This record gives sequence, structure tokens and C-alpha cells, in this order.
Amino acid sequence: MPKQTAGQKDTMERVMHEFKEGELESSSGDKVKSRKQAIAIGLSESGSSNREDKKTNEHNYRRTKAKEGEGKTAQQEKEGHMKHTTATSKSKGSGWHGDAAGHAKAARKAHHPAH
Repeated sequence: MPKQTAGQKDTMERVMHEFKEGELESSSGDKVKSRKQAIAIGLSESGSSNREDKKTNEHNYRRTKAKEGEGKTAQQEKEGHMKHTTATSKSKGSGWHGDAAGHAKAARKAHHPAH
């Protein structure tokens, strides 16, 4: 059986910490009360499960690391480690419709009015 990588160990440690603090939730949103269920969630999130194939384990590991990077784990939210992201405007009135040349032309026109 292959050993866990450092990243997988960190994920298991985080999941078990969330369980001990009462913050770990199952996919249905209910609090996890069983230690065995917490271990199963940790193995799945860390990509160390022997119940999943290699491809699924790799996918789960990448998804978990992305979640940790975005500050979306229960532990990070509790400790206030949310990353600040800037929202992009996707409203219809933004003036941007995917035409880079037209947008650049409009920007030049706004900065250099005709005499």
C-alpha cells in the first residue's frame, strides 16, 4: 500500500480537526457524529481511499486542494482565512461585448476627443 503524501496527510489532519471541533459536515449538510464517517470523508477528500480508483482519487485530491486554496473549508471560514476575490461585472450595461478592437477604439475615443 502506498504511503500518503504530505498534502494528503495535511488534508486528513484538517478533516479530523473539523470533526473534533464539530464543524465537519457530510454532503447532505448534516454534522458528522461518527468517527468512522469522518475518517472515510478524510480518505476520500485526500485521495487516499482504497474504495476509489486512481483517477477518482486524483480528482478528489485536486478538488480538495482547490477548495483549501479558495478558503472554503469549515476550518478556514471559522478562522477567517477567506481569500478576498474581486467580482467581475457581467451585467449587460457594462459596455463589454467581447469585441476587443471595438472596446479599445471606444476607450481611445473617450480619452482623445476630436477637435
